[in-house]
Order: sequence, then C-alpha cells, then structure tokens
Amino acid sequence: MVPEIRTVVSGTGSFLPEKILTNQDFERLVDTTDEWITTRTGIKSRHIAEPGMTTSDMAAAAGKRALEAAGVDPKDVELIIVATFTGDRPLPATACFVQTKLGATKAGAFDLSAACSGFIYALATGWGYIRSGIYKNVLVIGADLLSAFTDYTDRSSCILFGDGAGAVLLQADKTGTERGILNCALGADGAGADLMTIPAGGTELRTSEETLRKRQHYISVHGREVFKFAATKMQELVRDSLKTCKLTIDDVKLVVPHQVNTRILDFAAEKLNLPKEKMYVNIERVANTSAASIPIALDEAARGGYFQRGDVIVLVAFGGGLTWASMVLRW
Repeated sequence: MVPEIRTVVSGTGSFLPEKILTNQDFERLVDTTDEWITTRTGIKSRHIAEPGMTTSDMAAAAGKRALEAAGVDPKDVELIIVATFTGDRPLPATACFVQTKLGATKAGAFDLSAACSGFIYALATGWGYIRSGIYKNVLVIGADLLSAFTDYTDRSSCILFGDGAGAVLLQADKTGTERGILNCALGADGAGADLMTIPAGGTELRTSEETLRKRQHYISVHGREVFKFAATKMQELVRDSLKTCKLTIDDVKLVVPHQVNTRILDFAAEKLNLPKEKMYVNIERVANTSAASIPIALDEAARGGYFQRGDVIVLVAFGGGLTWASMVLRW
C-alpha cells in the first residue's frame, strides 16, 4: 500500500517592522486615550512600516526565515502563495515580487485574497496541491501592510491595525506519520461585505476626485456587528473542526486565533471551556495584522516552545468578506 501523502509544517517565520506606534502616540493623533483603547481592544502597540517598505518586503523576510527554519533552499520551493489584500500593486501579484526577492526561481507564485481569513485559505490551498501530489514544497505567507489603508483621522478604526508578515513551509511527507494537517473548513457570507471593506479603488467604485475627497480608499469597519459575528463564529469553528477530527478541547495543546480583539478571544475561550494558557494571544503588542495575524502568532509560539512534535494545534480566523476559516493540525 502506498502511504498517504501528509502535509506537514516544516518551518515558520515572521517579520514585524521596527517602528512602533503606542496608544500614547494615538492620544496625540485623535481624540482617544490609552485606557479607552486597551479596555475595548486589548491593544497597547502596533508595528508600522516605514515609507518605502512594501508588503512583498515583509513577506519575503518572513518567507526567508521560514525556509531557514526548515533548512530548505529557496530554489527547492515549487509554489509561493501570498495571502494579502494590501499588495504592492494591483498587477502583478505580490507573490511574484516575493519570488524574485527570495531567489525561488523554480516556483510558481500567486496571491489569495480573503482578508483576515486569508492565511488559512492559503494553507488549505497549499494543502490541496501537496495532497494531490503536484508539489512537495509550498511556501505559504500571510502579509498585510494595513497602515497604507488606515484612516488616521478615524479614531474608531485607526487604533486597530498594524503591519507584518508570517510564513510557513508546507512539505509532503510519505513516511506514514500521523503529523500534519488533519482538517480545514472555509466559509463566507458575501451579504456582510460592507461590514469590513475598502469601498473605492476597484471596478465598482473607481478612483476619482470624489472618492479621494470622501476618504473611501481606507478601511471601513462596523465594529459592533463584527464583534457579534466573530464572537459567535469562533466558538462554532473550533467545536466543529474538532468534532470532524474526533477530538475534544482537552486534546488541544494550543489554539492560535486571528488577533482581532481580546474581548472576543476571552468570550470564545470561556464558552469553549478553554484555559487561557491554551490560547496564544499577542494582540497587545502587534494589533490586528489581518492575514499576517495567525502566522506571526504561530511562529512566535513555535519558537517559544508552546507546543512540541505531535501536539494538536487549532487555527481559527474570521474577517472581511465576510469570511471565516479553521484548521486542525498535528505538529
């Protein structure tokens, strides 16, 4: 019998820009306070890209670190998938810039857009390529430079976002191991598209003097509705994913969620009877980095020794689209 092709994570990497904006900085920008921001979001600081830094710069840095961790030469990478909605240009794909910056000359490259759920969507795509036997080495990156699309006059939204990138190398494994990706679930509800959106700049509302004047090229978020959606959806995703894998919350070593809001994460953890030490949270330091959120947290947790080989990890995300996604893997 030919062993099943398993998809394992063989290396992780991340990148955060050096510049940091604290809540005290925002007190000088808009009508807000550190206490107001912390109480409602849990965020204390966020990393912001300096002028001239691009999404592909961050993605390539994270990808390089993932490849180094896996001990894999860039020329052995066969496919690069970059999850982002803040690409370097509308054309070509940001993944093409990443490919050349890494020197991954034999790799195909494309972008995937699913907002904050994008990294898990991209992981699921890479998983499919490996399970089918098409590729053996797939580099998956989540990267977003949100500061370029943040309205720093809108006190309700500008405090939420930071910049960064995270990456994993997925590899095929035919040794009969029980490690690797066990399950994933993807979902969407386009009826909620306006809850998190950038209204202008696409084919629906093309760039004009009016769209610029109305500041319609920045991220718009309806916070209350998003809170209700995310708080409920996170519990459902974790429960359903574990049930599909015939696992329970007690089998889980760590949940790595999209870093959206500490109140949402605390609420979901309570409903799941998940101890705080079983959920990795770094939102206080990095804020919401969209598609980069989970891979940054996963890299920090991996390097920090939060789990070991054979442990069960759950990834869960929700974001603009509306989209949602979950994945269960055995490290």
